[in-house]
Amino acid sequence: ANDAKSKLDGQTIVIKTKAGQSGKLFGSITSKELSTEIKNKLGIDIDKRKIVMSDIKSCGTYTAEIKLYTGIQAKVNVQVDAI
Repeated sequence: ANDAKSKLDGQTIVIKTKAGQSGKLFGSITSKELSTEIKNKLGIDIDKRKIVMSDIKSCGTYTAEIKLYTGIQAKVNVQVDAI
């Protein structure tokens, strides 16, 4: 868990998705999508239930907390960009 924390802490995960002109997304970014992106980019398999974040509904940068083990958490930045 400490190895995963050192790899994850402070990382910025960029997710590109469709959005309207005002920056509102068509749908939302969920913990499942974030989990998939982390696996694709960093090779770390994270259960979506371990990711604490609100659903993201507009472009911008957000913070998500990942509970790796009891007392061990990592914070990642989630940057949402429009395609």
